Amino acid sequence: MALADELCALQAETLAGIEAAADTAALDQVRISVLGKSGSLTAYLRNMGQVPKEQRAEVGKTLNEVRQAIEQALEARKNTLATAELEAAIDAAAVDVTLPGRSQQMGTRHLINRITDEISEVFLGLGYSVATGPEVETDYYNFEALNAPADHPSRSMQDTFYVHDLSGDASTVRGESDVLLRTQTSGVQVHAMEDQEPPIYVIAPGKVYRRDVADPSHLPQFTQIEGLVVDKGITFGDLKGTLDFFCKQMFGPDRKTRFRAHYFPFTEPSAEVDVSCGICHGEGCRFCKGTGWLEILGCGMVDSNVLRYSGIDPEVYSGFAFGVGVERVACLKYNVPDLRMLLEGDMRFLRQF
Repeated sequence: MALADELCALQAETLAGIEAAADTAALDQVRISVLGKSGSLTAYLRNMGQVPKEQRAEVGKTLNEVRQAIEQALEARKNTLATAELEAAIDAAAVDVTLPGRSQQMGTRHLINRITDEISEVFLGLGYSVATGPEVETDYYNFEALNAPADHPSRSMQDTFYVHDLSGDASTVRGESDVLLRTQTSGVQVHAMEDQEPPIYVIAPGKVYRRDVADPSHLPQFTQIEGLVVDKGITFGDLKGTLDFFCKQMFGPDRKTRFRAHYFPFTEPSAEVDVSCGICHGEGCRFCKGTGWLEILGCGMVDSNVLRYSGIDPEVYSGFAFGVGVERVACLKYNVPDLRMLLEGDMRFLRQF
């Protein structure tokens, strides 16, 4: 067969393959088999040097005509297939308005935020107001104004993250800076006493930070709500009645409260408050470690030094303060065994609440 006849046969075969290509992927395979580096037409182009001189012009002309015909056919078929594939994709993605709609799952507030609101609602109902303050606090408001000077041993129990200004390096070493991430929202109470005249009835919810290793009962960042009352004639009986009411509102009217003597530098006298176990009803179980009680918060009468720091006369006014961890309340209310579960983002767990 003459070379020109071979090229004509190759052209006919290729055009038939182009027309038979069902999609752009199959069409590309045809292109590669003919015009690719190892393609059949490419092989003819590479062997032009072996064609006799007297036939080279004619064969070269035929090769160019065949290549142009194949390239034009490829382009035309590609446009046709691309249009058909686009229309098919549009049809597949079309919405059938006659089908029933798919309901979207409604989101809910995170359990920590919800418990924060529940606690706040209890005290708002008692006439308290909500106070806020900075999460980056000075040493004075976080410690000194709360009766904990620089050499006070209680600071070691609340070691936190100290920070430098922009001209220095960040540091977590206590004593190198007087600016820190607050360890408690008690600083908000100091601001309230400085800015307001008694009587003062406030709660201070917010995030606090401590250099604790995360475990089932501790977190390096958690949410705290502290309360402060400063008025004339406030007694420890007012404190007990307030916190007993709070516990019953949060955990149920059948729950009992117990006050145990404790130490806090900013209150005197001070106490830890326990609530009766909701699982064993005070009989003793594994959840309450056989005691029948669960520790819930700390409290006490405001130390006279704290009142003086804020310019309030302790001979005229008295008050009480308390602090409760929101995550702890959430775990005790819903029998969650590990505080870390509240922060892991597992929707299977969070959707229960």
